[in-house]
Amino acid sequence: QVQLVESGGGLVQAGGSLRLSCAASGSISSINTMGWYRQPPGKLRELVAAITSGGSTNYAGSVKGRFTISRDNAKNTVYLQMNSLKPEDTAVYYCHAEIRRRFVWEYTDYWGRGTQVTVSS
Repeated sequence: QVQLVESGGGLVQAGGSLRLSCAASGSISSINTMGWYRQPPGKLRELVAAITSGGSTNYAGSVKGRFTISRDNAKNTVYLQMNSLKPEDTAVYYCHAEIRRRFVWEYTDYWGRGTQVTVSS
């Protein structure tokens, strides 16, 4: 069994900062790409940022220069530092990871349950 558990969401004023964390646990052999997606109210889920096991990153245009994704491979954890937050960043943020379980050949997509981020104007 593999789980992704997010933490760090909350309510913040525009211009403020939050740091999200997501820890993967369970019978894990290796983790490929880890990332964060978000789903604003009434909209589709979208990619925010992703990071490979080697540290290469990819960001949505709307968050470049404000958000920073990082990971600790020893802890199977990915972080999202969010600065200069805007009301349009309000969404449920979901952690995603491509994980290969022990004794399994292929990678499988796993998702966290989501954490609410609300930015007030």
